[in-house]
Amino acid sequence: MSSQEEILSDGRFSCVARDPRFWEMPEKERKVKIDKRFRAMFHDKKFKLRYTVDKRGRPVNFSSTENLRKFYALSESDSDLSESDSKEHTEKKKKKKKAKGKGEADS
Repeated sequence: MSSQEEILSDGRFSCVARDPRFWEMPEKERKVKIDKRFRAMFHDKKFKLRYTVDKRGRPVNFSSTENLRKFYALSESDSDLSESDSKEHTEKKKKKKKAKGKGEADS
Protein backbone atom coordinates (compact mmCIF):
# COMPACT_ATOMS: atom_id res chain seq x y z
CA MET A 1 0.00 0.00 0.00
CA SER A 2 1.07 3.57 -0.58
CA SER A 3 2.13 5.66 2.35
CA GLN A 4 0.25 8.77 3.39
CA GLU A 5 3.02 10.99 2.02
CA GLU A 6 2.77 9.46 -1.45
CA ILE A 7 -0.97 9.96 -1.50
CA LEU A 8 -0.69 13.62 -0.52
CA SER A 9 2.03 14.24 -3.09
CA ASP A 10 -0.29 12.97 -5.83
CA GLY A 11 -1.78 15.95 -7.69
CA ARG A 12 -5.30 14.56 -7.52
CA PHE A 13 -5.31 14.47 -3.71
CA SER A 14 -3.03 17.38 -2.81
CA CYS A 15 -5.95 19.67 -1.93
CA VAL A 16 -7.19 17.21 0.71
CA ALA A 17 -4.43 18.18 3.15
CA ARG A 18 -5.30 21.88 2.92
CA ASP A 19 -9.08 21.57 2.87
CA PRO A 20 -10.66 22.13 6.32
CA ARG A 21 -13.57 19.82 5.46
CA PHE A 22 -11.21 16.85 5.82
CA TRP A 23 -9.47 17.95 9.03
CA GLU A 24 -10.13 16.05 12.22
CA MET A 25 -12.52 17.82 14.56
CA PRO A 26 -10.83 19.34 17.63
CA GLU A 27 -11.51 17.53 20.90
CA LYS A 28 -13.05 20.63 22.50
CA GLU A 29 -15.63 20.93 19.74
CA ARG A 30 -16.61 17.24 19.50
CA LYS A 31 -19.15 17.34 22.28
CA VAL A 32 -22.35 19.30 21.90
CA LYS A 33 -22.71 21.94 24.62
CA ILE A 34 -26.03 21.85 26.42
CA ASP A 35 -27.32 24.20 29.08
CA LYS A 36 -28.49 23.51 32.61
CA ARG A 37 -32.08 22.79 31.55
CA PHE A 38 -30.96 19.41 30.22
CA ARG A 39 -28.49 18.40 32.93
CA ALA A 40 -31.05 16.00 34.44
CA MET A 41 -30.57 13.62 31.53
CA PHE A 42 -27.16 12.63 32.92
CA HIS A 43 -28.62 11.22 36.15
CA ASP A 44 -32.35 10.71 35.58
CA LYS A 45 -33.57 7.11 35.42
CA LYS A 46 -35.84 7.89 32.46
CA PHE A 47 -32.80 8.46 30.25
CA LYS A 48 -30.90 5.36 31.34
CA LEU A 49 -31.27 2.20 29.29
CA ARG A 50 -29.28 -0.97 29.85
CA TYR A 51 -28.27 -2.86 26.75
CA THR A 52 -27.58 -6.57 26.82
CA VAL A 53 -26.79 -7.00 23.12
CA ASP A 54 -25.44 -4.62 20.50
CA LYS A 55 -26.97 -3.98 17.08
CA ARG A 56 -25.33 -7.13 15.69
CA GLY A 57 -26.53 -9.40 18.49
CA ARG A 58 -23.26 -9.63 20.40
CA PRO A 59 -23.57 -9.54 24.20
CA VAL A 60 -22.50 -6.27 25.82
CA ASN A 61 -22.72 -4.60 29.20
CA PHE A 62 -23.56 -1.05 28.16
CA SER A 63 -25.90 1.79 29.15
CA SER A 64 -27.16 4.80 27.24
CA THR A 65 -25.76 7.12 29.91
CA GLU A 66 -22.26 6.40 28.62
CA ASN A 67 -23.32 7.61 25.17
CA LEU A 68 -24.77 10.78 26.66
CA ARG A 69 -21.51 11.56 28.41
CA LYS A 70 -19.57 10.81 25.22
CA PHE A 71 -21.55 13.15 22.95
CA TYR A 72 -22.85 15.89 25.28
CA ALA A 73 -21.18 18.27 27.73
CA LEU A 74 -22.67 20.92 29.95
CA SER A 75 -21.70 24.36 28.76
CA GLU A 76 -18.97 25.86 30.93
CA SER A 77 -20.96 28.90 32.03
CA ASP A 78 -23.90 26.70 32.97
CA SER A 79 -21.76 24.16 34.79
CA ASP A 80 -20.34 27.02 36.88
CA LEU A 81 -23.85 28.22 37.55
CA SER A 82 -25.05 24.74 38.42
CA GLU A 83 -22.25 24.34 40.96
CA SER A 84 -23.14 27.64 42.62
CA ASP A 85 -26.85 26.73 42.47
CA SER A 86 -26.19 23.41 44.16
CA LYS A 87 -24.17 25.16 46.90
CA GLU A 88 -26.99 27.65 47.44
CA HIS A 89 -29.51 24.82 47.49
CA THR A 90 -27.62 22.92 50.20
CA GLU A 91 -27.21 26.11 52.23
CA LYS A 92 -30.97 26.74 52.04
CA LYS A 93 -31.66 23.19 53.24
CA LYS A 94 -29.33 23.69 56.20
CA LYS A 95 -31.03 26.97 57.10
CA LYS A 96 -34.48 25.35 56.93
CA LYS A 97 -33.37 22.49 59.18
CA LYS A 98 -31.94 24.96 61.72
CA ALA A 99 -35.13 27.04 61.62
CA LYS A 100 -37.27 23.93 62.18
CA GLY A 101 -35.08 22.84 65.06
CA LYS A 102 -35.43 26.25 66.78
CA GLY A 103 -39.20 26.35 66.14
CA GLU A 104 -39.70 22.92 67.74
CA ALA A 105 -37.68 23.92 70.80
CA ASP A 106 -39.94 26.97 71.32
CA SER A 107 -43.12 24.83 71.28
